[in-house]
Amino acid sequence: MVDVTKWPIFSLMGPQELSAIRKACVFGTSANEAIYITNDDEVYVFGLNCSNCLGTGDSQSTIVPKKLDFLSGRKVVSLNYGSGPHILLATEDGELFAWGHNGYSQLGNGTTNQGVAPVLVSANLLNKKVTEVACGSHHSMALTDSGEVYAWGYNNCGQVGSGSTANQPTPRRVSSCLQNKVAVSIVCGQTSSLAVVDNGEVYGWGYNGNGQLGLGNNGNQLTPCRLVALQGLCVQQIVSGYAHSLALTDEGLLYAWGANTYGQLGTGNKSNQLSPVQIMTEKERIVEIAACHSTHTSAAKTQSGQVYMWGQCRGQSIVLPHLTHFTCTDDVFACFATPSVMWRLLSMEHDDFLTVAQSLKKEFDNPETADLKFCVDGKYIYVHKAVLKIRCEHFRSMFQSHWNEDMKEVIEIDQFSYPVYRSFLEFLYTDNVELPPEDAIVLLFVENAFSLLSAAVRYDAEDLEEFCFKFCVNHLTEVTQTTAFWQIDGNLLKDFICRASRCGAFKN
Repeated sequence: MVDVTKWPIFSLMGPQELSAIRKACVFGTSANEAIYITNDDEVYVFGLNCSNCLGTGDSQSTIVPKKLDFLSGRKVVSLNYGSGPHILLATEDGELFAWGHNGYSQLGNGTTNQGVAPVLVSANLLNKKVTEVACGSHHSMALTDSGEVYAWGYNNCGQVGSGSTANQPTPRRVSSCLQNKVAVSIVCGQTSSLAVVDNGEVYGWGYNGNGQLGLGNNGNQLTPCRLVALQGLCVQQIVSGYAHSLALTDEGLLYAWGANTYGQLGTGNKSNQLSPVQIMTEKERIVEIAACHSTHTSAAKTQSGQVYMWGQCRGQSIVLPHLTHFTCTDDVFACFATPSVMWRLLSMEHDDFLTVAQSLKKEFDNPETADLKFCVDGKYIYVHKAVLKIRCEHFRSMFQSHWNEDMKEVIEIDQFSYPVYRSFLEFLYTDNVELPPEDAIVLLFVENAFSLLSAAVRYDAEDLEEFCFKFCVNHLTEVTQTTAFWQIDGNLLKDFICRASRCGAFKN
């Protein structure tokens, strides 16, 4: 659990108020504004209120937290801030709200009037579910659950990705190279934008004077352009500082590029880099990286929990990653960033009070603690050998090649779709004792049973073939109504019918 009082603005709050906070964010030119969400999903703000960024309906500053009644009961999933400041907030229902500075239409409401209170951003986003938001200095981005990226606001350098430098008053889908891509993550620098798509590729657009787009040049880009230098790497996380960028791959490798005036790239010097360069090569696997557009500070956390910082740290230029005694990257920004803002919406989920079952479920698909990963449809699912062995003992014969004592770090799965296999693995991390794993297999494998049977026959996997055959016979009605059944090879279908009839599958 992170100690939120490390940010001075929270120091006046009492223990009872602090214990009710579940999520929080400190922002503003001098880190003088804060917003937090309580355990019962109430949203509070306090601070200086520059440009009406508190959303209280007036321009008054407040040292006492005020509740934003308009957002009461809405579950916040993503929040970000600009330099004005302006605020973007996305809820669990996919709604997007904005308020604060609006001199460049960064609130997306088609005007340049200040947003004194939260307003629903609906233009061009009807029937869209927003899952993530990002803010640059004066531009905004939103990511939908279907992987579409929308951008609006200040566009002097092409940071909206529209192909021009005209400001964008309402959300506009970023297309061009992203047209047929599924984005999974978005971030903004001051006047630049980056997106990661589902195959791990990174695209950048906007201002590139310091090489922060990583394209090998310093020319601005008015539309998304792929970072060719990261070809062959699968990027899992990207972050942007004021004018520099960091990328973390699925193998825990860290790359940096862009401005380096304060050593924020961690290369050991202050020379800008126009293309990504790998750093911390002698360190252990990196599991998290941190930066935000209002600072020149960088941070990273390793697999064993060590936290490093570099760049502008309390006025000093740290040109190489420096090992700290912190336990999380958030502490770096609380204690050493200028201003001491939060680099993300900080979540304080009170891990101390989780049950064993809740703790176990929380670790599913967590690369930081996993010791095994499955690759399905080119995507990774992170799991723990011990959990799978315990929960899947009944199916040891089915997955015999996977459950030997020397399991590989990566297991390729090509018999199932990603959603199906992920759902099955996630089930193994729940405490649902009423539904045994056998029934989970029934629910998840019906749609894929014949596809898996076909693959087992093709690759002479006798144990798997026998399991699938018996499964199909025992669930004949459900299986024969699936699309896979009607797409099965004719000879295989005949063979199945003959074998099934000998087992009495067609008796009245």
